[in-house]
Amino acid sequence: MTNRVQYLPRVLCTLLLLLLGVVWADVRAEEPTGGSVAVVESADSEASEVAEAEEKLDVVGLIFDHINDSYSWHIATVNGHHIEIPLLCIVRSAEGKWHAFSSAHLAHGHTYEGFSIAPEGAKWEGKIVGSAADGTTYRPIDLSITKNAAGLLINSLLLVTIILGVAGWYRRRNYSIHAIPRGFVGAVEMLVMSLEDDIIRPSVGKDYKRYSPYLLTAFFFIFTNNLMGLVPIFPGGANTTGNIAVTLVMALATMFAVNVFGNKEYWKEILWPDVPVWMKFPIPLMPVIELFGVISKPFALTVRLFANILAGHTVILALTCLVFISVSMGTTMNIVMTIFSVLLSVFMLVLEILVAYIQAYVFTMLSSVFIGLSRKEHHAAHKKH
Repeated sequence: MTNRVQYLPRVLCTLLLLLLGVVWADVRAEEPTGGSVAVVESADSEASEVAEAEEKLDVVGLIFDHINDSYSWHIATVNGHHIEIPLLCIVRSAEGKWHAFSSAHLAHGHTYEGFSIAPEGAKWEGKIVGSAADGTTYRPIDLSITKNAAGLLINSLLLVTIILGVAGWYRRRNYSIHAIPRGFVGAVEMLVMSLEDDIIRPSVGKDYKRYSPYLLTAFFFIFTNNLMGLVPIFPGGANTTGNIAVTLVMALATMFAVNVFGNKEYWKEILWPDVPVWMKFPIPLMPVIELFGVISKPFALTVRLFANILAGHTVILALTCLVFISVSMGTTMNIVMTIFSVLLSVFMLVLEILVAYIQAYVFTMLSSVFIGLSRKEHHAAHKKH
């Protein structure tokens, strides 16, 4: 396996050289000569038509449509007709009245019960806005079930179903220690044991059983959402962990466990650390630095997960769009770029499956370390000496 990996850079370099050679040959073959005016005009006409068709594809818009949240779940586009699943909109008007309706009422710029979706370039672009009696536009309290919210509900239901199914397997065997799970149940048990034995127990310490349910839930929740985000068809495809609001809530849950259940030694190290007195009184220099660390920990958890998942989705979509962008570059170039795009997209998709596991693993590991630091005890050995 190691020998094969060593040849990977050579294979990629060879592929790039072949690609450059084909492009150069394609350009040379399409250079006009003195006796081929009609052919050139025909090619120019065909190229202009292709360019016009290519202009209709908004690559940036396509990528952001997938990354951003929305009030409907787009399935496919057939002959210019968008097949979408409308979702539930729940908003509170300026008068204090709650409204619940389908997002289909707001499609194509329509207004319903005084609400509409802000157009491109507006202040609240893509969000539901209301029209006041004086004609001004305001942002109502919005508790709508958006695509990301629906994706979270679906993925959570899937995760609960999987965990209950695995638990049912043990229940049917009366939790016997002689029962040896195989297949999917065995894989889940192996994953749970590796997380608890390799991360949670060493990092948290003797209180690890108190925090294992949360840490295991966080891992499987993130891992499930990461994998479902890579599925291109419904009910997958929602960019849940690529949404900073989702990762922020996950990070705040960890920091809640750290700061609320932290022992007195943890807070002593923050508010009155073992440093010279002049560094903490009268100017609390070290306590301020320690408090800044308390704030920066959830920020690191939030951005790390959000940025990695968002970047992966963006790269895969950009590689897929190469197929359509290269249409205007000629038939040969389009074929080559299509093959190149498909190969790289498959490679990135496989890599993103690995990243989905790694990011869930890293989030759980960092959460375990932070919790373990909040549960450390005073070194009794120093007192004895």
